[in-house]
Amino acid sequence: MATPAAGPPMPPSWNEPSGRLRAEVERLCEEALRQKDLAHRRADFWAKVDIALGFPAALLAGVSGAAGLASVDARIPAALVALTAAGCAAGAGFLRADNRRVANKRARQAWASVEAKARMKLAKERLDPEDLGEVLERRHIALAAYEGEDFPPEGPPAVPGR
Repeated sequence: MATPAAGPPMPPSWNEPSGRLRAEVERLCEEALRQKDLAHRRADFWAKVDIALGFPAALLAGVSGAAGLASVDARIPAALVALTAAGCAAGAGFLRADNRRVANKRARQAWASVEAKARMKLAKERLDPEDLGEVLERRHIALAAYEGEDFPPEGPPAVPGR
């Protein structure tokens, strides 16, 4: 009688429940990686916007003040520079670039947590529905991170019976 050849275990078929669970966790892992990179790029963008509006506003305000006090003839140009500084400051306040930067940094950390949880689950030989549920809970936390809600580093509160 021939014995089956020993080799690496075959991955579960897509038609099996565990195969569908693994495919969904893989999809969530890929989504988390994309969203984490996107949040990183957005945080960088908003940091640049904050600097691009805030620094000129401060610099122009100082220049206009000095020019206005320097001589009577410089008051009109100083007023125009002051209006420009006020416009930059108003734009920075309206866009709230600093808040958006912080929110995207928070989201980046939350999506990294989703990715890490998904990778940990994918390292298991067999997945069960609770594994998918844990990754989906982390995804929900990551989506809420954009709204300014902090997430606990250890993840969502434990559900009794798990």
